Amino acid sequence: MDPGPRPAGITVIAIVTALEATALLVAAGWYGFQLVSGAPVLSFWGAVFTLGLLLAFSAWLYAVGYFLFRGYRWPRAGALVAQLFVLTIGFPTLTGGYPVPGLAMLIPAALAIVLLFDKRVIAFASRPGGSSRAL
Repeated sequence: MDPGPRPAGITVIAIVTALEATALLVAAGWYGFQLVSGAPVLSFWGAVFTLGLLLAFSAWLYAVGYFLFRGYRWPRAGALVAQLFVLTIGFPTLTGGYPVPGLAMLIPAALAIVLLFDKRVIAFASRPGGSSRAL
């Protein structure tokens, strides 16, 4: 069964998740640089664990964006959870006196959440069981 053309919403969601993954990767790079350059930390191994989490979440978000773009079913839930996490960071950032970074987090996350529930996105990413592209 031909899934039809890729909806623009899928591309937008994939780009948003890839940009978020890139932001996490940049944060991990900065965090790692600070760790190596001797910035004071309470627990060295706790800092290494945090760095590992940043790298793992970045890789996970890249995978979510990539496989959602290809039309797989499972990344929709991962993309939704990631956007909800971004919202939980974006609102306090916005109300805490940092409107530009807050809006930079909230607007793409809200757009991605709305697009995740678009019927064309759902149809593209929810193939019937006989299709080779859906998990």
